[in-house]
Amino acid sequence: MNLRPGVLLALLLAVGALGVVAGVATGSTGWASLGDEGMSLILWEIRLPRSLGAWWAGALLGMAGAISQGLFRNPLADPYLLGSASGAQLAVAIALALTGMSAQHASLLANIGLTGIAFVGTLAGVGLTLVLARGVEQTLRLLLAGVVVGVVLNALTNLATLWAPDILRAMQAFLLGNTGLLGWNSVGVMAACGVVALVVGLVASPALDALTLGESTAASLGVRLPLVRLLLIFAFALATGAAVAQTGIVAFVGLVSPHLVRSLCPMLHGWLILLSAAAGGALLLAADVIARAVIRPQELPVGLVTALVGGIYLLVLMHRRGAPRK
Repeated sequence: MNLRPGVLLALLLAVGALGVVAGVATGSTGWASLGDEGMSLILWEIRLPRSLGAWWAGALLGMAGAISQGLFRNPLADPYLLGSASGAQLAVAIALALTGMSAQHASLLANIGLTGIAFVGTLAGVGLTLVLARGVEQTLRLLLAGVVVGVVLNALTNLATLWAPDILRAMQAFLLGNTGLLGWNSVGVMAACGVVALVVGLVASPALDALTLGESTAASLGVRLPLVRLLLIFAFALATGAAVAQTGIVAFVGLVSPHLVRSLCPMLHGWLILLSAAAGGALLLAADVIARAVIRPQELPVGLVTALVGGIYLLVLMHRRGAPRK
């Protein structure tokens, strides 16, 4: 199937709008009249910002996935590649472990919030990767540094949970993804970060197109590779940090979204980044609605739904591409 990019964007945005409507209508209390004051509060102050927030979180991850796959020329690259997720979960684990140790630490956590701490941890993980890679000069060194940082920070997170086992339940909610706490402030923060990251990605998209021909060819075409890498790493680190800080670790959205839009419409990276954002928003919002509806009045962690759906999609995609042609 080959669609025009503009048509595909309109379809994805329409799916997202339908998802918002479904998200507003889905909850533990089911359908209700807008005339009821309590139900009106639930719809407009809880369900609507949660649905919009889920869309923005998915859009950030989809955009970050498209940027990282283009930057590293690797279809398996995802937004968590450079230690962002590992840094976020370590920061959250340390914050939770310290909360019960003193009133001072508890007060600090209350003022900054887990979202702020997770965002700082995300940027710290990416920053540590850049330091270990000695800058952005070599793509392979960046990839290896990201793997090393991820392994080390994950080990430190495990140590923190062994040291303070009481935090395991709270950590589980973060690691499996959670959209239940999204509010209007979350929507505003993610929208602002998303606009900045999208502008940077679109400005640098011609360089990503040149990179598909190889780094040597891109350099010969006048692409300033170190500057482009730095800008793109900033863009997808900002997008990933904002999403992870608000929703925790949501699997597969950033990896699947670019593959999905590529399969529907061949395109250059400018359109790919934009369409991956729209696809990621639609995917995470759909997963959030499913997570709320399947075992209502309880909820599934949204990360479980995205992992199952994303994993099945990638398996089907691998099977189709690996099937012999007749």
